[in-house]
Amino acid sequence: MRPSKRAADALRDVTLERAVARYAEGSCLVTFGNTRVLCTASLEERGPPWLRGSGKGWVTAEYSMLPRATHERTRREVNSGKPSGRTQEIQRLIGRSLRAVTNLPALGERQITIDCDVIQADGGTRTASITGAWVALHDCFSWMRARSIISVDPLKDHVAAVSCGIYKGQPVLDLDYAEDSTAETDANFVVTGKGGIVEVQGTAEMEPFTDEQFLELLRLAKGGVAQLVELQRKAIA
Repeated sequence: MRPSKRAADALRDVTLERAVARYAEGSCLVTFGNTRVLCTASLEERGPPWLRGSGKGWVTAEYSMLPRATHERTRREVNSGKPSGRTQEIQRLIGRSLRAVTNLPALGERQITIDCDVIQADGGTRTASITGAWVALHDCFSWMRARSIISVDPLKDHVAAVSCGIYKGQPVLDLDYAEDSTAETDANFVVTGKGGIVEVQGTAEMEPFTDEQFLELLRLAKGGVAQLVELQRKAIA
């Protein structure tokens, strides 16, 4: 039995609330159970210097966790002078995931920065960030089109992410902290609306996992992402 009493293939309760930040061109408050992340999309009328003259835009991301997002206060990374390795890994993952479904030349030489700030953490903060960030990015592009900044929608597809793992020998979907902290295997899957795999991160915390177990985790992840994409569709309808 899972601590949350969910079935092995059941997501936590997921919500996607749009337009929660007045000044951002796009925003979304995403919840996966008790995990809550505020995602905002900000337009800059210039791209990164290394793309100057290319006619191509860029989508990048920044990620942070508020000090009391966890059970005990964590120190703000700004006070240490640089983001942690974990933070850098997650924000690069978010950026890669969004660029995988964005027609960058359609942006022109502009940059969209996605900020993902974890308000409350209970496992799966990176997967929630990617799922909510897509909604914020969609709304930013809609804002740009409404003002004739761009003429076409740069989004080519949906993208969402979910965690899977092996908990007490059982492959399960969408781990919360109680499962994630003791799982034998922990994995994150980033998948597009059409079922294409953008990225897989998988680690055996105890015993190595088998090919059969990995395929079961992939099956669970694709089913979970299909549900998340449907929620994205409903949110932007």
